[in-house]
Amino acid sequence: MTTAYTQLDAWIDAHFDEEVKFLQQLVRVPTDTPPGNNAPHAERTAELLEGFGLAAEKHAVPAQEVKDYGLESITNLIVRRKYGNGGRTVALNAHGDVVPPGEGWTHDPYGGEIEDGSLFGRAAAVSKSDFASFTFALRALEAVAKPSQGSLELHFTYDEEFGGILGPGWLLKNKLTKPDLMIAAGFSYEVVTAHNGCLQMEVTVHGKMAHAAVPDTGIDALQGATHILNALYAQNTEYKKVSSKVAGINHPYLNVGRIEGGTNTNVIPGKVVFKLDRRMIPEENPVEVEATIRRVIAEAAAQKPGITVEIKRMLLANSMQPLAGNKPLVDAIRKHGEEVFGEPIPAMGTPLYTDVRLYVEAGIPGVIYGAGPRTVLESHAKRSDERVVLEDLRRATKVIARTLADLLS
Repeated sequence: MTTAYTQLDAWIDAHFDEEVKFLQQLVRVPTDTPPGNNAPHAERTAELLEGFGLAAEKHAVPAQEVKDYGLESITNLIVRRKYGNGGRTVALNAHGDVVPPGEGWTHDPYGGEIEDGSLFGRAAAVSKSDFASFTFALRALEAVAKPSQGSLELHFTYDEEFGGILGPGWLLKNKLTKPDLMIAAGFSYEVVTAHNGCLQMEVTVHGKMAHAAVPDTGIDALQGATHILNALYAQNTEYKKVSSKVAGINHPYLNVGRIEGGTNTNVIPGKVVFKLDRRMIPEENPVEVEATIRRVIAEAAAQKPGITVEIKRMLLANSMQPLAGNKPLVDAIRKHGEEVFGEPIPAMGTPLYTDVRLYVEAGIPGVIYGAGPRTVLESHAKRSDERVVLEDLRRATKVIARTLADLLS
């Protein structure tokens, strides 16, 4: 098998310029979510895959369902490659949707520019890079290892930023796929076997508008919201007292990422809306977490006469709990990762939440591994100048190709 690994590596090296150009073309089609008009990127991806001889099934989520969800268009892709009877079906999943670029870029966020060995652009790291690594690992596998049993599927989906329900969740719910094992987009220096859960809520604080010259005739919703926010942020002190036993995950935490309200500077604000994000460690019970958040908000609001609140759950993403069946994935990735990268590849948890939980909840063992640096911070994911180091992309593609050769041999 060592010769086969060497041949896989050589094929990837020989086609790496082509892989980089493929990634550049994917970065150049925006997938900002919101607004979430992602079907054009799926169409372009399918076109590029067709150029490699890989037919992609296009599974368009019904327009009304997407609209009700708060997005514009979603077409999920599945590439199926069957190599023979028996054996496992292994799926590789990466998401194409991504948060808008924001400010502060020194490179075109849709340019796919290369500088000092890194490729820059929104989603260059998370996770269009793994559209490339997974596609070229598949191509290398078929060109060199020529598996004779099992199946391989590429799942390129477009709803990770909103929780995955219309991405992998939609494919699984509609019984369009049921692999035996799966690998989802990740970073190169660790294989992730567990991750945090996430609760996102929208809180609307109601007061009563009034002229700023006669403030006593109104009820200031912003003052009410500030009181509630202080109560919520105080919870972060308590969360630090709770530690996860999963390596790579520390403690729960809460963030308020968006606030809007008021009508003008000379008007007492009658309504303020804020959106919060509560990360849950694997040991926490999501039902209890949500009940506690609602209680803290209600008690704080009650201390401000005239203030009322509405609370709406936007997202409840369960944590990822490792399934025992993921051992073949973990062992293969760690073995080949150490050989290719020249250092140990630990199996650990991550404070992120991902689509993998949806596969795991469906009983499909999965792990997170792909092209990227040691930390989210290094990748600039969700910040300006997101980038992927091209050598990480090259080496991760080799690790995935070798792993697939093991699993499908």
